[in-house]
Amino acid sequence: MSYELTGKIKLIQETQTFNSGFTKREMVVTVEEGNYPQDINLEFLKDKISLLDSLSVGQTVTVSFDIRGREYNGRYFNNLVGWRIQPEGGVVADDASYQSAPPAGQFDSPFDSMDDDIPF
Repeated sequence: MSYELTGKIKLIQETQTFNSGFTKREMVVTVEEGNYPQDINLEFLKDKISLLDSLSVGQTVTVSFDIRGREYNGRYFNNLVGWRIQPEGGVVADDASYQSAPPAGQFDSPFDSMDDDIPF
């Protein structure tokens, strides 16, 4: 299940690399909904950390994320894991598998250039 939030970037952390080779990068977004602003920490994992490279503090963004939960020593923890970022008025930065298809008639079929001859 995915969620979305819109706010201003308050902080972008440096990439963290762990002994196992696992990498993550965190970003804090301030959301101005309700009576009090909320600072929401989101993390980006592995190949998604590059989504933060072109962003800057103060920029308004919409972030798509998943909620992940786990138990450790009888305590429960939640993480917000981002997978797409859209700067205000900008281009969506995400995994190519989430991009929408081009409008009908706007792409070339791989079969257009094939001969009608059967190869056998």
